Amino acid sequence: MLEYLVPGPYPASPLAALGILLAIAYLAGAMRLWRQGRRWPVSRTFCFLAGCAALVIIMGLGVESYGYAQFSVFMFQQLTLMMAIPPLLVLGSPGTLLLRATPHWGLGRAVLRLAHGALRSRAARWALSPAVALPLYLLAFYGLYLGNLADPILRLPGGHQTLEIGFFLTGMLFTIPVLADDPVPARMGYGARALDLFAEAALHAFFGVFIMMSDTLMIGTFVQPTAALGLDPLEDQRVAGALAWSYGEAPTLLMVLYIMHRWFREDTARARAHDRYADVHGDDDLDAYNEYLARLHERRRPR
Repeated sequence: MLEYLVPGPYPASPLAALGILLAIAYLAGAMRLWRQGRRWPVSRTFCFLAGCAALVIIMGLGVESYGYAQFSVFMFQQLTLMMAIPPLLVLGSPGTLLLRATPHWGLGRAVLRLAHGALRSRAARWALSPAVALPLYLLAFYGLYLGNLADPILRLPGGHQTLEIGFFLTGMLFTIPVLADDPVPARMGYGARALDLFAEAALHAFFGVFIMMSDTLMIGTFVQPTAALGLDPLEDQRVAGALAWSYGEAPTLLMVLYIMHRWFREDTARARAHDRYADVHGDDDLDAYNEYLARLHERRRPR
């Protein structure tokens, strides 16, 4: 187990460097708010830094090297990049922190203009729509492995790291409209978010069962490296399928529970606000109904 947590012979993925840069930038923004006496939740900071740490560990240590040799480790990386790290980053609300902590002069002014322009762009609204995220999910699992696209890409120079970056971007595009509290150009209703999560869970669960039950090797790239480690490639593939079926379900279930909790909390707050307003100003619908009942009562009274 220790060999997965020490640097390996293969170079670290650019995503590991990205995780370090994101952590530094986020901490700088949070500390700027704290120095100014402005609030910024510690829970959000913890979530974002945990996502950055996971990105560095999965992409920068021995896990990355074993990801070149074993399909099961590569699948673990894919699931983590698509389903575990993006929710942690999104729950950190980095967009809100950027808007609050960036100064309104000098370079900060240009950064804010760029951020606001991205929020209003049609390209961002299109990229964050379910019409893009779900097809990308299908491509990342079914198209890549069942469509025989994985081997040609993995054998290209830099193909392994290209796929990892694609997995991470796909996970972010799917997670942002589902979990984000940030001002995003595409925001879904809670019912649509839950439906999206259930569809995604069913897609990769069925994929995991299919891989786990298969008696033929789906990818040839990992056969020789896995055999060199003294492992059975077919058994390693079944482990990869089991990971897609089990480990892939846990983050989705947690996201569903989080969405349901927020949905209930928001509906409760809206109902309480409506009741307070009705206590002060009255309820037009209820008053109209009471007047209707009073008129009926007057008509039925004996003359």
